[in-house]
Amino acid sequence: MNYQDLAERSLQGLPLEREQCYSVLRCPQEGVLELLQAAFRVRERYFGRKVTVHLLVNAKSGHCTEDCAYCSQSAVSQASIKKYALLEEDKILEGASIARASQARRYCIVTSGLATTPRELAHLCRIIGRIKAEVGIEVCASLGLLSEDAARQLKEAGADRYNHNLNTSENFYPEICTTHTYRDRVQTLQYARKAGMKLCCGALLGLGEGENDIVDLALALREVGADSIPVNFHHP
Repeated sequence: MNYQDLAERSLQGLPLEREQCYSVLRCPQEGVLELLQAAFRVRERYFGRKVTVHLLVNAKSGHCTEDCAYCSQSAVSQASIKKYALLEEDKILEGASIARASQARRYCIVTSGLATTPRELAHLCRIIGRIKAEVGIEVCASLGLLSEDAARQLKEAGADRYNHNLNTSENFYPEICTTHTYRDRVQTLQYARKAGMKLCCGALLGLGEGENDIVDLALALREVGADSIPVNFHHP
């Protein structure tokens, strides 16, 4: 496989065919440097040789009803973690100021749980409005599942981006979570996009998925129109 051909295809805005995706996953040891160089062509075209810094605040920890197999905050986890309700307004605002002082491009507010309550959402929207007015930094929210109305409220408050990972393929999803569905996650992304927020949506690899699942996920991320694709690797 000529990986430069794949880079050229990507630079033209064309998706890879499934067999081309498999060729990347099955890259032999001696071809890794060639693959990395081809991937760097794409990265350099769009991002140059710079990185951006993002700062994240865990605004609510634990107390989650979901059984996501990978998460230490899930209802089935025995991990020793801090558990606390939604942080006070000034605490979250302080984090935004620290992010701005650190020259971070974006401040991400994350909460545990399936979704926020109406009261929590109102609290967070008020905070986001203050961050935009008083700190002046991009805001990303990761608050679980969204209704169409919740997505609209977040956008009107000033949220620039919504983070909600697909994590794996639709076929494999029941193996990592049974308390909500893959389609629930896709719908949240659709609501966020419709409201006008950009999407941060990515992968979590190393949960037992196969090559088909990885390729299905890659193509699904393209279909939902993810603007940023975090690729995470599970460390039990």
